[in-house]
Amino acid sequence: MEGASSRQQDTQSENATFFTMEQLNKLKSFFEEGGVEKVTFLIQEKLSELDGTELNIAVTGETGTGKSTFINAMRGLRNNDDGAAKVDVIEATMKPTAYPHPNQSNVRYWDLPGIGSTKFPAATYLKKMNFERYDFFIIISACRFKENDAKLAEEIKQLRKNFYFVRTKIDQDFYSMRKGGRNKINEKEKLDDIRSNCVNNLREAGIRTPPVFLISSFEQDRYDFNRLNKALEDDLPYLKKSIFVLAYANTSVEIVQRKSKMLQKRVWMSAIISGAVGAVPISGLSLACDITILIEEIIYFRKHLGLDEASLQRLANITEKPVKELKAVVNPLLLGIINKDIIKRLGWGATSVAVSALEVGVNFIPIIGSIFGAGSSFLMTYRMLTDALKDLTESAERVVKVAYGID
Repeated sequence: MEGASSRQQDTQSENATFFTMEQLNKLKSFFEEGGVEKVTFLIQEKLSELDGTELNIAVTGETGTGKSTFINAMRGLRNNDDGAAKVDVIEATMKPTAYPHPNQSNVRYWDLPGIGSTKFPAATYLKKMNFERYDFFIIISACRFKENDAKLAEEIKQLRKNFYFVRTKIDQDFYSMRKGGRNKINEKEKLDDIRSNCVNNLREAGIRTPPVFLISSFEQDRYDFNRLNKALEDDLPYLKKSIFVLAYANTSVEIVQRKSKMLQKRVWMSAIISGAVGAVPISGLSLACDITILIEEIIYFRKHLGLDEASLQRLANITEKPVKELKAVVNPLLLGIINKDIIKRLGWGATSVAVSALEVGVNFIPIIGSIFGAGSSFLMTYRMLTDALKDLTESAERVVKVAYGID
């Protein structure tokens, strides 16, 4: 039981701060030995690790199954947008091609040539595609999964990596049914039938418990798209999970909230660096913080919550809503250049004089209370970043509601 309790503490700590309990204890030890400067080095190292961690996602399957369209959907792009994966009726992918996420360049989707064609036979596919490179694999099919798909999964399993079967073009299936005169369709029953058929085919090919997801790349708010994202997220180690969450396309309020929760974990680390490197008073607010760190983090939050100019335009393109309508629900001060004058006008941190270490959550960051006292630059930066993230999150939620017509 003691071992289980220890693992639970590590998980809680990791979920709260990006640090394991062992790493938190190391921070405390470093502070006792070398003060704030030594702790700051470890924090900067962790932030660099977060920003530098790579996630490589392989998307594979037979030719013509919608791999490229799926990759574009995951990156929040239309098929004709700049930087989109090429979509064609013939085999468009001749070699593994990387497509970085527009907001997270360290998250890359790899469009692999279709398995089973004469140019890429199944027997040599694994070696040619350099499978060791990828973190996990998404195997795409537009109708039924076949023997080659099962063989591919078995090879991936030998590498001790995860794979997921994704049945695409579900929207086209229902369109064809209705066009054929079947106006009264029990959608749930039909989805269950398609899922059972996919699972049974894979079981017959030797995959005992195949993870199958039914999606439309054009309707991400329907079918299994969100369930697929959640499964991918849950199976990743924590650092990679964090960057995967931040790479989500903003298709729901829930996704915005999950991003915000992940970004909140950066706040105390940035605040410690601010408290250590020196304080610069902001005239009119009666507080001090490191302005450069504050502005950089707020811009980082804005980009990953989809409120920068490029992200808003991509969302407008996908949802066919004028970008002006999306911007109309965002505080105009959040849309332009972020500088100390804007921060002052927005009033972030105006009440931070009253902040105490208890508010930061010393229950899961045991070293904080011993490093900084009330009124410190750390606590004030913490409050300002927290207030900024709250305002940006609320704006991002409003944008998603307007974009997708959510009440």
